[in-house]
Order: sequence, then C-alpha cells, then structure tokens
Amino acid sequence: MPLYFNRGHMLELSPAQVELNASPKTKEDAIRQVAGLLIQNGNMDARYMDSMFEREKVANTYLANGISIPHGMPENREYVLKTGIAVLQVPQGVTWNEGETVHLVVGIAAASSEHIGILRKLTGVVSDEEEAARLAITTDKLDIIESLTGQRPEAPKDNTTDYEKYFDAVIINPTGLHARPATELVTIAKKYQAQVRIRNGEVIVDAKSLVNILKLGASKGVNVRVSASGADEDAALAEIKLGIESGLGEQEESAAPILDRDKLTWLPISPASAEGVPASDGIVVGPICQHHHKEITMEDSSANPATGKKQFKNALEAAHKELTKLYGEVKTRLGSSQASIFLVHAEFLQDAELIQDTEALIAQKHSAAWSWQQNIQTRIDQLKKVDDPVLAARAMDLSDVGQRVLRHILGVEDESPAMTHVPSILIADDLTPSDTANLDPDLILGFITAKGGPTSHTAIIARAMGIPAIVAAGELVLEIPNNSKGILDGFNGKLYLDPAEEEIASAQKLHEEVERQLNADFSERLAPANTTDGYNVEVYANVNRVADAVKAIEYGAEGVGLMRTEFLFLESGKTPTEDEQYEVYRDMAKALNGAPLTIRTLDIGGDKQVPHLNLPKEDNSFLGIRGIRLCFARPDLFLPQIRAIYRAAKEANIRVMFPMISTIEDIEQALQVMEKIRAELDAPKIEIGIMVEVPSAAILADQFAKLVDFFSIGTNDLTQYTLAMDRVHPQLAKQADALNPAVLRMVDITVKAASKEGKWVAVCGGAASDTKGASILAGLGVKELSVTVPTIPTIKAHLRKTSLADLQSLAQTALQCRTAAEVRAL
Repeated sequence: MPLYFNRGHMLELSPAQVELNASPKTKEDAIRQVAGLLIQNGNMDARYMDSMFEREKVANTYLANGISIPHGMPENREYVLKTGIAVLQVPQGVTWNEGETVHLVVGIAAASSEHIGILRKLTGVVSDEEEAARLAITTDKLDIIESLTGQRPEAPKDNTTDYEKYFDAVIINPTGLHARPATELVTIAKKYQAQVRIRNGEVIVDAKSLVNILKLGASKGVNVRVSASGADEDAALAEIKLGIESGLGEQEESAAPILDRDKLTWLPISPASAEGVPASDGIVVGPICQHHHKEITMEDSSANPATGKKQFKNALEAAHKELTKLYGEVKTRLGSSQASIFLVHAEFLQDAELIQDTEALIAQKHSAAWSWQQNIQTRIDQLKKVDDPVLAARAMDLSDVGQRVLRHILGVEDESPAMTHVPSILIADDLTPSDTANLDPDLILGFITAKGGPTSHTAIIARAMGIPAIVAAGELVLEIPNNSKGILDGFNGKLYLDPAEEEIASAQKLHEEVERQLNADFSERLAPANTTDGYNVEVYANVNRVADAVKAIEYGAEGVGLMRTEFLFLESGKTPTEDEQYEVYRDMAKALNGAPLTIRTLDIGGDKQVPHLNLPKEDNSFLGIRGIRLCFARPDLFLPQIRAIYRAAKEANIRVMFPMISTIEDIEQALQVMEKIRAELDAPKIEIGIMVEVPSAAILADQFAKLVDFFSIGTNDLTQYTLAMDRVHPQLAKQADALNPAVLRMVDITVKAASKEGKWVAVCGGAASDTKGASILAGLGVKELSVTVPTIPTIKAHLRKTSLADLQSLAQTALQCRTAAEVRAL
C-alpha cells in the first residue's frame, strides 16, 4: 500500500533522496550522511541534525532486521522545513548500538506527528525479513522507493536505440560515472570516427558529450551498454571496454594520513551558532569574512550573428587557456587527481551539442551572452535533477564553466573570494571549484558555505589543500557580521561565534595538535618503522588495483602484503582470462619499483560472492567451498591464475599465498600444482606462503612452517573462526574483536612456530591498521604489517615512538588478559 501521512498526503520519495552503497564508518557518520540528504532535499535546516544526535542519547532508533530510523526531538520541529524521509543503504552494515548492525538508515524529518504514518509503513518492511535483506543489497533505488511508498516511479525514456555492435559492462567507480571518469570516456570515444552511444536503463546518450553522460546518472554497480557504428567501431568499443573495466583512469581522492582521534578531543562551552555538513577536517580560529558573489546579469538584444559567433568563439578560446593554466598550477600544488577536475571543465567547453545549440540561437540574432546563458542554464537544471547526489552536484562545475565563458563574452573581471588581508574564515553562499583552487591558504583559514555537499569538487579540493570546511550550513550563515570572531570545527561541521577565551585557547591547542600529527607523520612516511632501540617492522599495504599500488608507495609502503585478486572477478562482471590477469599482476609489480608484491589467490565464498561464477548456494558459506577449497574444485579458475602469477614473476618481485588453508593436505596439493606449472613455464621459484585464518592453521603452524616460506595472518577471519562469531552478523560483529586474548594467543602460537623454522610472519587483517593492534602484533614478533594505504604514515610513526622491549612487554601482558576490553585498556 502507498505510504501516507496522517493528513492523507502521500509520501514523496525521489531517487535523489536515496543513496546506495554508502560506507559510513560509524553510527554518527551514517546519521550525518542521511541528514545531508534531507538537507539537500530541503526537508530540514542543518540544526535539526544536532537534534537527531540528541534523540540517540535518550532513545534507541533501531527497529529490527537492520533498519534504523534516526529523527530529531519534538522540541526542535521548527527546524523541519517540510516533512520527508531519506534512505541511506549500507550493504556492509554499520554498528548502531551494541549488538545492532544497520543496513538501511531511514532518516525522518517530520514537522508534527506525521512521522507516525512513516513508522506504520516501515513496520511492514521491518517485519518482512526477506524484504529488508533484499533492500539492503539492491542496486536499484526504485526497489527501495517502491517498498516504502507502494509505487514504483517510471524510469525516464529516450527513443534513441543502440547500434548493432555493443558490449555490456558494470561501472566500478566508487561514486559512479561522475565527471572525471566520464571525461576519460569522452576522450576515448572522440579518438574514433565511429558514433558511440551509452545506455543506462532506458536512457541512451551520445558518448562524446560529457554533459549527456553525466545526465545518465550511472552510479557504481550499474550495468551500462555501449554501442558504436562506423568504420573503426570495433577498435572504439575495445578501448572503451578496457577503460570502463579498469575504472577509466580514476584515482582515489588523495587522503591525509589518519589522525589519532584520541588526541583530538575538543569540548566547547557554548552551543554552536551554525551547523552544516563536515567537508574537510580541521579546526581554526579567526574573524569572519563574508563573500557575496556578484550576479552577472544580461538582457537579450538583437545582435549581428557574425559578430556574436566571433565573440563566442573568442570567449571559448580564452576560457580554455585559463583552464589549461589552472590545471598546471593545481597539478603542481595538489597533484593530478585534483587537477583533473579542470580537465573536466575544459571538456565542457568542447561539448559539440552545447556549442551547436548556442550558435543556433546566435544565428537567430540573439546576443552571444544570452544564447550561452540559456543553453548552459538548461543543462545545469537537467543535471540538478539527476537522481545521484554526486552526479547532481556536478551542476556546480558546469555553472563554474558557464560563468567563466560569460565573463569573457561580457568583458567582466573575475572576482576572487579571497578579498581579505588578514587570515579569516570565509563564508559564502557557495564556492565553485575554481574559487576554491584559487584560495590562499595563508589568508583563508577555513570556509563555510550555505549550499553545496561533501562530495562536490569544491570539498575535494578543500581536503587536498588541508583547508577545514563546512558545507550546506543554511542561508542564516550569510547574515553573520564581518569580523565576528569564530571557531570553525570542520571535524563536526559546527561554527562557534564569539567564543570564550578558554574555548579559543583549547581550539588553538587542538589545531596545533592536528598540524603536528600531519607534519610529523606524513613528512616522515618514507622513513623505516624502526623502534627506538633499532628494531625494524616492515609496513606494507593492502591493495586491489594498480592505482592503489602507486598510491601505497607514495604513502611510504615498503611493498604490497596483500593483493586481493578476487576484485578482478568481482568488478569486471566476468572471469578474467590468464592474459588479463598476467597483465594486471605484472603492471602492479612494476609499479612497486622492485618492492615485493604478495598475491593472494582467489578467495571467493563467505561474504564475497561472484554471480557470474554460478556457484551453488550454501547454507553456511563461511564453512563451505571458499578460498583454496574453491580453487581445487574449480581448476578452470585456479590454474590460469597460477600460470598468470608465474608469468608475471619472470619480470618482477612476486610472492604468493593461499587463503583458507586448514589441513596439511591443502598445502601439499597446492604446492604440487605450483611446482608443475612453474616447471612447465620454466619460471623462477618464488616465496610461497599461507594465510593463517582458521585455528587449525595456527595449531599446526609448526608443521606448516616446514613446508612454506612465510605465514600471513588474516585477523578478520581468524577472529570469526576462533570465536565462532560471524563477522558480518548484525548482533555479533561488534564482539568479534581481533584483540581478544584468544585470537592473540593464536598469533603467538603461529609466530613461535615460524621462528623455530626460520620463517617470518605477516599480518594483513584489520588489526594491523590499528595503532593498538600494531603495537601488540609487533611485540609478539610479527615482522610485517600490511595495512590500509592511508594508515601507513600513522602506523610507521607510532612504531617509531617506542622500544621493542616495551612492545614485547605490552604483548605479553595482553596475552594474560581475559577480554578484548582489558587488552584495549592497557
């Protein structure tokens, strides 16, 4: 049945109010993200988010079957602008309260008791366990909308058809086919004479038009069809297919090293004066500086078409030169990833359809400025309606480009937002990416915008520049007087005006601590992790792709301790060939410049399922055919992978390890396969190890150590098998702590057994990326910690601050503890 409010009005839930595949790290992150959707949709003022957090202190908003309903307190309903909901889907789950894991966060903004109707409908979904589970993993926003409203919106239609030759592919980019990967796709398509189209559902667009591709709204996991027609259609499709399967050259947003949050606590005395969505971490103190954009206005007037076209052409050329210069400057300061934002802007200027439509209006004797403004505004409005918030946010990029060209047509000077001579906190209605890139960090301490979002290019540039920022703070911030003293808390998205002296002092102290951590950790990231008494712990990286390996070396990794090869199978939508695997392994190893690449053979099963492999469903996949067992059962998958590994090993420093080894027979059979293929290929011998993920592998470590070169402990799986707790179970996941003494004793057994045989032990599970875990593991004798890339500088810096003797003492004390809580309290 449709979802109605008490007054009989049907609930409106659009795709823009639903975010799929979110990955908040904490309950607080989840509430901020769903609140951001409500703010963007105009349902609530940013201050209502604070009320939502207050509600969590006095009530449990968890319902059942992985669904929670965060909402604010009754006394704060004045901050609700219009009743509505937003849905954040978290397929991997986020811990809500102890023993509760949430997969659907349904944020509610209700001006009165209207939310009771919402709760009634949700109760129906909550009571249906299968439906709740389906919605937790669906890749179609319309499924969620239909379940909550009782009506399925019609997908937009387009009468265009596919060309005869085509391929289907899955978009693997984390935030979908957004501006930067879309620009790469356009660049590839334009290399060929063939006409190229791309389809998402019923909508088909020209693949040589960046604006049109963005209007597709192709999110991560969406299946698209690319078709082509023309003399070189086959070559065009082949290169585009390769591009999409490799992520279209997208690099992850450069991240600052993870901060030690335990040392970054700040407790203000007074309440926040304004609140928005955190966009860039940090805390700063300074005077307020308001920046008001001057709107460029123009009236249409009859104009000579020849003159107008010349004006337009000159403006495009001048804008392109500016963007080329800006790209070079940003690339030098912030790197190619951030600079590529301005390649996107340059591509907008070459959009054939946009140019043709503008020239058509000019030919009708409209002025060049008016013609351009009409066409650019139409496309901005279309982008804002895209049902993916990340892609919709790219309307600001198109607006940025539109204003740049308009200024050149009209001869208007560019206005910089940095109109201040003293270091200040900037406030603006919104900032374009160009505005942000041109900010002087010495004068702009941080900024707050009334509009915008945390995934915008403006926010991305702010994070890269290290400028604390808050977005979507609401129109009231524009009324704050200039020169007011303020504290901008970018960690929590809050602004405090007229702070007390003790607040200023504590905020400045926190700012200094942030600067100290960033400067000390990241600047020393390439130095080895030697303890104060000279003991070296090698810090490696866990990666999935070639781009990850490049970034790992940049962040100070001494090699790759875990390459998860299953992502080659998960992301491409098909089984990669031996040649395709060989090329990936070779390229990744070469990207490491001689440092070791540790490849884990296919680890499918458990919580990692691959639909196209057509594996039989198991009642308990964690105890079934997964890891090495699947490899033995499917030689069609296993043998090509081993061949690809040995072929790559002829050219680079590669070692291999097998997952889910539980018996001696497992490793003996695997070694036989390895040696047979090595001999066939006349490949060099390489180091071979096993993952220690089950208790039997740890207990028999003394026997395994006689057969292999090294052990790599996967603390995530070892924890769940040792404690008999499913690590993705909504009620048990929080208790499955790798620092449980039982798990640590398994690590201790493994290290001692390896040491007797002269073998070494690595840890590539989550415990290694935690400073507390890293300390204990190093103290137990683990020689290699393989961690997530952003944590590399922090883990290395942490280990340098103590001695091996202290680490060993800590580890021995941990082994004698009774609970994980006792270990963490040491």
